[in-house]
Amino acid sequence: MHSFGPDPISFGGGGGFNFMFTLVPILIAIVFVVVIISLIVRGVRYTKNASSPRDSRYARVVSKRMDVRSHSHNMNDSMHNSSRTYYYITLEFDNGQRQEYLDVKNLYGLVVEGDVGYAAIQGDWIVAFERNMNGEQSRPQF
Repeated sequence: MHSFGPDPISFGGGGGFNFMFTLVPILIAIVFVVVIISLIVRGVRYTKNASSPRDSRYARVVSKRMDVRSHSHNMNDSMHNSSRTYYYITLEFDNGQRQEYLDVKNLYGLVVEGDVGYAAIQGDWIVAFERNMNGEQSRPQF
């Protein structure tokens, strides 16, 4: 049998080099598409929440949690780390339903588990909380 050049699958021939020139651009394109889709999803979620009507409901704070997301990237031969903390508040309503909301107005440090009062809800966000000190369910003005 005659050989007409290096085997493209072998590591010693030029085929592996051509394979890398094909694989690397495909991987870069996949990462680019994932980033673009992520940005679009975040934008749609933000628009949905921002355009949602604000609703005031009587609720009890049952839980609070933080979600710290950190990212590391290499830039000019030095490592850079960044992080972002998201704060969530879980409310329980009169009917027993519980729902977790993203705190977009820095209420996390102002409320305590067990607080009762009126929460202003806008989509998936909690935008205000008025603690009820005397136990009455009078409607606040948000």
